[in-house]
Amino acid sequence: MKIHCFQRNFSVSSSSLVPVRLPSQMETHFWYILPQEVKSATLLNQYLEILSPCEKENVFRMHGDHLKKSALLARTLVRTTIARYQINSQVSPTSLKFRKNIYGKPELDWQDHYDWNMPPLYFNISHTSSLIACGVTLDSPIGIDVEEKQRTTKNDILSFARRYFSPGEVESLTIISDPEIQRQEFLKLWTLKEAYVKALGRGFSAAPFKNFTIRFRDATSENLHISGNSNSKASEIIVESSYDQKNLTSNWQFALLELSGSHYASICKKKDDYNTVQGKGCVPMKLTVRKTIPFVEDKRISENDAVVLVGGL
Repeated sequence: MKIHCFQRNFSVSSSSLVPVRLPSQMETHFWYILPQEVKSATLLNQYLEILSPCEKENVFRMHGDHLKKSALLARTLVRTTIARYQINSQVSPTSLKFRKNIYGKPELDWQDHYDWNMPPLYFNISHTSSLIACGVTLDSPIGIDVEEKQRTTKNDILSFARRYFSPGEVESLTIISDPEIQRQEFLKLWTLKEAYVKALGRGFSAAPFKNFTIRFRDATSENLHISGNSNSKASEIIVESSYDQKNLTSNWQFALLELSGSHYASICKKKDDYNTVQGKGCVPMKLTVRKTIPFVEDKRISENDAVVLVGGL
């Protein structure tokens, strides 16, 4: 695929995108695309036309067709996903504007350009070579991360964990004797920690992984443990701050998913402040998952389909 050789131009309208209602303040929308399912050069050309000049430049700068396609699909997924949340039919994928916070996290910059009287819409994106995902929430910062279940590390798992994880997490991995189970638990922790620092909006350098611990708590007891149990869908996921109590808080909700049997996906969003203030406790996260090929098809995915809830919600 030679993106830089595409010559045809296409007019792109949000009318070819199926409108979607805004998520409630307790809800997360999770969209994903499988790059290997997008094979049409015509469609890729159409995607290229909705990108900003800067985004196109970033795509062309990538080395190799695979990386170019991945970058193109990532920006296309963000623009087409956000454009579905119509406000008086004024929003098109091409008109969306973005900015970055002081740590470099992308944010929407469209509330000042449209008649937007709702709470702010948040999004976050993550991708591997074989899956690209975008999470969307209303009035609640969000972070997501996806990893291939077959991902390997150059170094030994425990050596890698000692470099990045908290002492408690390293200890929990050490006692797992089965190398494959140990690797899977490492990946689950990694995606959860990555989602958390992305939700904070500060990134890895400003919120080092060693500064907090991810734990699983069985819903039927107060027992805390670090490694997740894929057979127990009732496990609550919590975060404990180790060194940075001021900036790393536990006011977050998590969900850990298995997608298509091949990927782990973690979602972290801020808890609903209203219900917490009213003494109602933490309201469970509502999650809607959709698989998409923008401008072609969308499919709502159920837990009985290609999604398995590992923990959280």
